[in-house]
Amino acid sequence: MSEPVILVEKSGAVATVTLNRPNAMNALSRELRTAIAETFEDLEADENIRVAILTGAGKAFCAGLDLKELGSDTGGINATVGDKDPVTSIGRFSGPVIGAINGVAITGGFELALACDVLVCSENARFADTHARVGILPGWGLSQKLSRVIGIYRAKELSLTGNFLSAQQAEDWGMVNRVVTAEELLPVARKLADDMLSVVPQCLPAYKSLIDQGFAEAFGDALKTERKVSNAANKSVTPDAVAERRAGIQSRGKQQAS
Repeated sequence: MSEPVILVEKSGAVATVTLNRPNAMNALSRELRTAIAETFEDLEADENIRVAILTGAGKAFCAGLDLKELGSDTGGINATVGDKDPVTSIGRFSGPVIGAINGVAITGGFELALACDVLVCSENARFADTHARVGILPGWGLSQKLSRVIGIYRAKELSLTGNFLSAQQAEDWGMVNRVVTAEELLPVARKLADDMLSVVPQCLPAYKSLIDQGFAEAFGDALKTERKVSNAANKSVTPDAVAERRAGIQSRGKQQAS
């Protein structure tokens, strides 16, 4: 019996999703693309899951589209046509998605990483956009997202050369949140998930949505969006609720300052 191409482990309100084609560097076969999309659809439907962690089995996070499969089925090049789109499904998950990048994230794998809300990388992680070297153009947002994250000149350098970006350089450029040892990767990601789960529950998806909305708009429009959403949401906040949370906020602040 063959191994499942994706593994899901649920612990409390956190789901850890592991791409499970280690012998193929977790390359995105049609089966794996569909499994990722369906997994995140299922997680969104599960009211108990509020944060997801996405990682890869073995030495790679994801090597991108399965070139062996593409060699015999070029219909898979347009990965959003004829099957489910994993990047869109990840983006539709209302809670935060923490990318625990354990190894190389290449082309389509790079796009999966950029679909996450927070990136924690092991020292072994590297990123590359090899679309131009394969002879195809991206369809999951890489050409637009990357420049907004690291700047247009750096994005052009990476995409027009296909050169690799180290985990440390990615952190220096502001693309990843932190770089840790391989042994620390999942514990750090889980600690981050626990921190997120400790905020007011309804604020977690609402704040993520507000940030994403504004990121897609011009700055002036984004400020108007924030004001509109804030005014509507904050009407339900009572002084008693703020007072009740105050002690916990102060206590946590003291702990983090020490």
